[in-house]
Parts: sequence; C-alpha cells; structure tokens
Amino acid sequence: MKDYLQLQGVRKMFGNSCVLDDVDLEIREGELVTLLGPSGCGKSTLLRCIAGLTELDGGRIVLENKDLAKLPPRNREVGMVFQSYALFPNLSVSQNIEYGMKMRGLSKAARRNRCEELLAMVDLEAKRDDYPQSLSGGQQQRVALARSLAVQPKVLLLDEPLSALDAKIRKNLRTEIRDIQKRLNMTTVFVTHDQEEALILSDRICIMNGGRIVQDGSPEGLYTSPRTEFVARFMGSYNVLTRSEVMALFRGVESASESFAIRPEAVSLLLEGEGSLDVADGKVLVSGTIHSVSVLGNIIRYTVNTAGILLTVDSLNDGRFLRIGEQDKITLVLDPSQLLHLEREGA
Repeated sequence: MKDYLQLQGVRKMFGNSCVLDDVDLEIREGELVTLLGPSGCGKSTLLRCIAGLTELDGGRIVLENKDLAKLPPRNREVGMVFQSYALFPNLSVSQNIEYGMKMRGLSKAARRNRCEELLAMVDLEAKRDDYPQSLSGGQQQRVALARSLAVQPKVLLLDEPLSALDAKIRKNLRTEIRDIQKRLNMTTVFVTHDQEEALILSDRICIMNGGRIVQDGSPEGLYTSPRTEFVARFMGSYNVLTRSEVMALFRGVESASESFAIRPEAVSLLLEGEGSLDVADGKVLVSGTIHSVSVLGNIIRYTVNTAGILLTVDSLNDGRFLRIGEQDKITLVLDPSQLLHLEREGA
C-alpha cells in the first residue's frame, strides 16, 4: 500500500498553548489508523485540521499529492462522523443521508439509489422515513456514518463516534464500522481515548501526548512493546517500576534504564504444590499480601503488596483462586524475561 494521506509538520496554537507540535504522519490507502490518547492531547484537533474545520498554523496536509491546507472543507473529499451525530432533526433518515449528495448536485435518482445501498449497509431500511429523535443512539450513529459515506469520500474521519453509547451497543457498532471499512477499503482516521477500542479496530495506532505522536505501530506491537512510561501506563495496566524497585524484586538485572514495566498477566499467583513447576527457567519467587481484588469478567485483577511495592496481577477467572481475598498471604512468580526496559520520555 502506498502513502495516501500525509501530515507534514502540522502545528496548531490556541493562544499561547501549542496543541499540535509539528505532527508528522503517513497513512496508507485503505488503512484504519487510530489516534489514541488522553483528553487534551490534540487528537480531535488533528482530526479537525484534516477536515478543514480548524485552520493550521503551520505544516501541510497532503491527500493523493494534493495539499488540502488551503481548501475549504467541502472541497477536501473527506467525510466526518462526530461524537454528537450532528443529524438534521427536521430531516428524515433518508433525507439526512441524501443531504450531501443533494448539495453536490446529484440527480434525484442517483441520490435515491445510493441512499438505498447505504440503508442496507447499515441495516436501517425500515427506518428510512423516521426522524432522528425517534431513533436510538446506535441507530443515529449509523445514519451519521451512512451520510458521511454517501458522498464517497477519499478519507473517513471518526471523532469518538462510540463514546456516547452503552457498552453492548458500542461493541456491536465498532464491529460493524470495521466490517464496512474493510468492505469499502476506506482510508479511515479514528479518534478515541479507549485503548480496548483502539486495539480491536485498528490496523495501526498512534499514541498522542502533549500535541505529539509519541509512539505508533500495530496494536500487537504497541501493547507488547511500549517504549516509554507514558505509553506503558496508557496502553494497559502495566506495572511500571523504578530501578530500585526492580533491583529489590528481581535482583541482578543489568540495564541503563531508570524505569521498567511488566504486564499484569506476566505475573503469576503461585498455588501450593506448584512451586517446582513455576519457578523454572530463572523465575523469581516473592512473598506478598493481597491488597485488593477486582472481578473484570473473565479476568480477576489482584493488587499485591510485596515489600512495599504494589503489583497488579491479572489471572484468568477459572475458579482456581476463588478462596483468595484481601489481606491473604500469597506468593508471586516473576519472570525477568518479561521485564521491559523503558526509554526516557521524549528520548
């Protein structure tokens, strides 16, 4: 796949605050790239800059070798779906979907045919004559998606489109969005602060902080190999440890790093009688006390206090540890090979 959409040194100031700090990003045709980060990191502002809704203070946005920075939004050939849906309340579902096509001068027959295709795609044929206020949140978001796709954009922009929906609808709709994106081979930029959503939906994730992309890569690569403390904390419930904490727990670790991380699922609780099996291959045993227990569906998350260091441990909810509760004494198995050596922030 070739580079299709390029962001080159994109910069945006709001007063004295730098919201986007020389952002560079190349997106291939047909790729779904997620901008992931905390509130205020610049991800939605970057999306609005691509759409032309926010003016750049520097840099270029190039789509198929065409610089979009000087073009008004209607001429950029991008579609945008907002968190708030932004449907016209006085127009029916079909009229909302046809609106952009009507503005572009398409014939009534062409609009109707395209609208019927999209209604089938988002499974809303029975709602074509209904008005937005009679639809559920998930249905309104489907209409907003269909309206954006109706004008056949070259790039689809999605600004936290699922955040206002309840958990079950959100899970179903993100699967539908991914299926439609793949079917149309639609180049897509998706904004979210939800790491699970990003991991499930994306071909590639760009983690943003302080107006910069601090790390990007495949979902698998980012989850297993965060480079910095910020990324490790944001991408999962990593245990982030100082050098002194690592030396206390693991002993003999040689590294120039000042901070380290280990995934919660890489730390094991040890049951009686399993010691000879679980401490092979250089693994380390440490004693601790259960500080808290949280049931997260198929995962049970323990916080364990060992030598004054709190470690998060994720275990499969398979019934093995049902009798373990707060203040119980426990033994942990640590694997030095799972310890990640983190870079300094900004390095």
